[in-house]
Amino acid sequence: MTEAMFYEKLEGGDVRCNLCNHFCRIKPGKRGICGVRENREGTLETLVYGKLVAMHVDPIEKKPLYHFLPGHLSYSIATAGCNFRCLHCQNADISQMSSDNSGRIIGDYVDAENVVAEAISAGCMSIAYTYTEPTIFFEYALDVAKLAAENGLKNVFVSNGYMSEMAVKTIEPYLDGINIDLKGDEAFYRKVCGAKQEPVKKNIQLMWDLGIWVEVTTLIIPGYNDSDQQLRDLARFLVGVSPNLPWHVTAFYPTYKLKDAPPTSAQTIRRAIQIGRDEGIKYVYGGNIPGEDENTQCPHCGGTLVDRFAFKVTKNSVLDGKCPLCGERVPGVWLP
Repeated sequence: MTEAMFYEKLEGGDVRCNLCNHFCRIKPGKRGICGVRENREGTLETLVYGKLVAMHVDPIEKKPLYHFLPGHLSYSIATAGCNFRCLHCQNADISQMSSDNSGRIIGDYVDAENVVAEAISAGCMSIAYTYTEPTIFFEYALDVAKLAAENGLKNVFVSNGYMSEMAVKTIEPYLDGINIDLKGDEAFYRKVCGAKQEPVKKNIQLMWDLGIWVEVTTLIIPGYNDSDQQLRDLARFLVGVSPNLPWHVTAFYPTYKLKDAPPTSAQTIRRAIQIGRDEGIKYVYGGNIPGEDENTQCPHCGGTLVDRFAFKVTKNSVLDGKCPLCGERVPGVWLP
C-alpha cells in the first residue's frame, strides 16, 4: 500500500479525495468511485501502485497521437481501475475490475526503474499511460514519468481528462503530450459515463495553455452523440481552444454494455470530419476505419505531410516542424 496524494482528512474519519473532479468523500473502509483508492483508518491509500495489468509496445498513432513524433514506438502501461463508468468501454475487463462485487485488485508489481529500462530496451521514445485512466494510478505514473524524463523519454497520457487542477499542475513538468476524450454533451456524460462534461473542457483548455501537446478524440456512437448539432458544438469548443488542436473522430463498434448500438458508418465519420473542418479545425482525422482521412495535410498549400494507414506511418515529410513545400509551421512535437 502507498499513501495517496491529493486528499484531506474530514470529521468522523472520512477523507476527501482531490485527485479528480469527482472529489469523492470516502468513509473508513470504503473506496472512491475509481475503486482503487481506499480510506484506511483516515489515511487514503492507493491500491494499484506499481501493479501493472498491461505492458505493451504500441505505435504512438494507436493512442491516437498524430502530431507527436509520428511513427515512433511507445511503451504502454496500465493498472486496473477507472473513475468513469462508460457503457461502451473497450477495456472494461481491466478498467471496471476494481468496481465489481469482488473488490479484487489484480496486477504484477513492476517498479519504475524496470518500466523505463524495458521502454529503452524496446526502442521506444516515450512511455504511454493508457488502456485504463492514468489519473487513478497517478502516484505511480508520476514516479515513472520523472524517471523517464531523466532518461530522455517522453511521457504521454491517454485520458478522460477528469483530473483535478492540482493533479494537472503536478504532472505538467513531466507530461509532454496527452490525448483527451471529449465524449459528447453534458447529457451524454451523465447517461453514458457517469461524469460531467465541463471539467473535461476546462482541462483541455488548461493543458493547452500550459504547453502540453493536446489532441482530442471523440468516439462517435450512432444515436448517442452523432447529431450534427452535437458534433458542431464540440468542434466549436475545440476551435475556441485552438484551430491547431487535432481532433480525432473515431468509429464505434458494439461492446460492453452498448452491444445493441450499431457500429459507426464511414459516412458518419466523413460527416463529422467535414463538420470539424467547416468550423475551422485545421487537422481533423478519421479513426477506427483504415483509410478514412488518416493523413496529415498542410492547411496552407494542401500538400500531404504524413501518410498513414492503420496506425502505420508510411511517409513523413515534415522537416523541422514545417511543411517542406511551402514552409508552413505544423504544430506538434516533431523530430528535428
